[in-house]
Amino acid sequence: MSTSKPINHELEKNMEVISQLDDIVGEAVDNILVDPDDCWQPSDFLPDFQNPEVFEEVKLLQKRAEGIPDTVLTSLIGNMITEEALPSYQTYFNLLEGINDERSLLNPSGWVRWSKSWTAEENRHGDLLNKYLYLTGRVDMNAVERTIHRLITNGFDPKSESDPYQAMIYTSFQERATKISHVNTGKLADKAGDHVLSKICKTIAGDEARHEKAYKTFMSKIFEIDPSGAILAFEKMMRKQIVMPAVLMGQGGSNPSLFEQFSAITQKVGIYTGWDYARIIQHLVDHWKIEALTGLNDMAAKAQDYLSNLADRYMRLADRMKAPDEVQLAWLK
Repeated sequence: MSTSKPINHELEKNMEVISQLDDIVGEAVDNILVDPDDCWQPSDFLPDFQNPEVFEEVKLLQKRAEGIPDTVLTSLIGNMITEEALPSYQTYFNLLEGINDERSLLNPSGWVRWSKSWTAEENRHGDLLNKYLYLTGRVDMNAVERTIHRLITNGFDPKSESDPYQAMIYTSFQERATKISHVNTGKLADKAGDHVLSKICKTIAGDEARHEKAYKTFMSKIFEIDPSGAILAFEKMMRKQIVMPAVLMGQGGSNPSLFEQFSAITQKVGIYTGWDYARIIQHLVDHWKIEALTGLNDMAAKAQDYLSNLADRYMRLADRMKAPDEVQLAWLK
């Protein structure tokens, strides 16, 4: 008796469409991502230990950092921990169906080149924030390092079911969310008098904006080729809700509600809120012209109705959501 798995025709079709995008993705590596020799690097923003006056630079950094509120610092640490889990994200990308069939990181395809170059760019974000936070002298780095260790150990599940369409929806949403989070942190750093941290956050946000643009472009092409399949994938991801990459940071540890505490702080100080979630949905609905799509099958037409009204539903939920009165701080000395 045969025990072979039934063929998932929807996934087979999505893989075929994804393979058609390989040249476009290769072009994005060359035109949207930046060569390592031309890219900013973390040391551009940090005290130079070859400089005889370096300890004065460190003292100035610490003086500026004194004014950052504990809540903002904790939120920044949570963002940094998210960025440090890059090994999980590259692994996830290369396990998507149709992306890396050879399971080789030396595969010259556009998609594999993208997965490596994108995560290499992202890797600098955690490096820079980690070193900066270490130098402030305000952070319990051992607790931070244990959280990073645990997050990478626990892995990452965006609930996209190995479907490349759903993955492109997820990354389009997530890159915009991280951009917003870093922009808002930069504004609060400015307000607290730390103009260097503000510049760091805005620079990282600039990377996220380029990555967001790329993923939205990839998804736009999928909408052109397969509008019904694309809109059904969009609906599936929205019904499951977008889970943040660091959601498992506390699982299995002494503080399993660590991620919920971090999320409560970002909500309270306005770094990333329920309103932001609703606005991202609306932005993607508008960007991919969801309400104007035609020639959809019956299921896709229902998905179109659902998505067209979704941002309003989340905005009403956000309006009713009360910011927590008390928040628990983690990772601080």
